[in-house]
Amino acid sequence: MRHGRLTLVLVALNVAVYLFEAFLSGNLIWINTAVLATLGQVNYYVLNGAWWQLITAMFVHVGLIHIAFNMFFLYQLGSQLENIFGWRILLLTYFLSGLTGNLLTLFFLPPYTISAGASGALFGVVGVLIMATGILGGNIASAVLNAFILFAINSIFPGVNAYAHLGGLLTGSVIGLYKGRELKRRMFERIYGDYPEP
Repeated sequence: MRHGRLTLVLVALNVAVYLFEAFLSGNLIWINTAVLATLGQVNYYVLNGAWWQLITAMFVHVGLIHIAFNMFFLYQLGSQLENIFGWRILLLTYFLSGLTGNLLTLFFLPPYTISAGASGALFGVVGVLIMATGILGGNIASAVLNAFILFAINSIFPGVNAYAHLGGLLTGSVIGLYKGRELKRRMFERIYGDYPEP
């Protein structure tokens, strides 16, 4: 598997932000609440003008284990998506999925909730890959079931932001549905010529 350049940039950006968090916190292992409230997402602050937290929160992590897991999966899955669909789709997926997840967090979690992490964006990447695979394999129902199982397993633990996961996964699935159909059409036309209209 080739490692996409944008994937590496996103990983590096997340790591750089985490190191900045750790510097401000004076602790590499855990980030203190004040730093998370400033760089992450606090719904009350967003509703009172700190709209930029909807963006910065998708690069902020609460601890070393948190960022280690997220960056491992971003490196693996982001590279797959970038190799298949290109860097523009990865960029669109990361930001749009992360933003959608953060907006659901804003509307459905209490005002003083602190939210941080790339999980919404990562679930978007997963959604694209699962749905595109379902389109290419001719089994969308199986793809939807797999996406639901993945969401359920990763969203049942205490402290996990299920709304961010859900928003990211739904957004990624829509992108994957569109790009999967487009890829299937191109593959068909390359082999057989004209693609039959549904």
